[in-house]
Amino acid sequence: MNVRYRFFCLLLFAMVLVVYAQNADHIMQKGETIYSIARSYGVTVQEVLDLNGITDPRQVQAGRRIRIPRKTGASDQAAPAAGTGDFIHHQAARGEAFYGIARRYGITVEELKALNNLAEDYVLKAGDWLRIPRNGAAVAVSQPAPATRPVLDETTGAGGGAEAAGSGTAPRSTETRTVDAAVKWPVNAKSVQYMTGKLSGVVLLGERSESVKNLTQGTVVSAGPYRGFGKVVIVQMPGGYLYVYGGCESLSVKEGDRVLPGAELGKLGIDGVSSKPQLFFLVYRSNNPVDPVTAPRA
Repeated sequence: MNVRYRFFCLLLFAMVLVVYAQNADHIMQKGETIYSIARSYGVTVQEVLDLNGITDPRQVQAGRRIRIPRKTGASDQAAPAAGTGDFIHHQAARGEAFYGIARRYGITVEELKALNNLAEDYVLKAGDWLRIPRNGAAVAVSQPAPATRPVLDETTGAGGGAEAAGSGTAPRSTETRTVDAAVKWPVNAKSVQYMTGKLSGVVLLGERSESVKNLTQGTVVSAGPYRGFGKVVIVQMPGGYLYVYGGCESLSVKEGDRVLPGAELGKLGIDGVSSKPQLFFLVYRSNNPVDPVTAPRA
């Protein structure tokens, strides 16, 4: 072995060591996703995709070795610097979703995800840091932060209306409209009434403890209690749609679950205002309410 060849081998070996010193390896386990792995290592999804040459994260199977960019220095795990440059930073709280955050800062969900290099079907987790354009900061500063379930408050515009309904001091108002009997609903609806006022959706009278069925394929972006509306599930489907199912007494899904049409989301409960088993069903697309009768079904 001549000197030049030995030198080349040593140089190549040194380069390999440098690469492995900068990156870590992770064996993908059943139930894991690229998004959950990236979050657990404190790196972005796009960094993981680029490093591993992955074009479709949904096709990655359990058992695959995933290379993870290794962060160095404590500052990498610290909160991003606030109030500098053209952006501010927002840390997602439990129960928040892209829709509510985007609306709060006056931008679209698509813009928010693109700015943070997130895939269309990425599910926001509590603790995630998001970059927000500074020109939208003034919008949020003037608005008080919601006390509970921000995503529902931002999505439905309930605000004080929801709080009042929960206390029983301001009954919800509804009106009757003619609805095609062939329309498919999340429950076996005995009656359908349209909500009026700040909320835009329908109230479906059903049977207590009957299954509340999902109408579309999508991802659960919020699942939990909201005062005045029992337990609420919000499902996001492609195309910018959000389906809100409120009035459950128990839930069968959790945030991050992928759900198919017909999947049980929970069991219908008794509304605290009307004392009837009622489901509150609302649909939104790109910040705008959609008539639940005409909203897409499976």
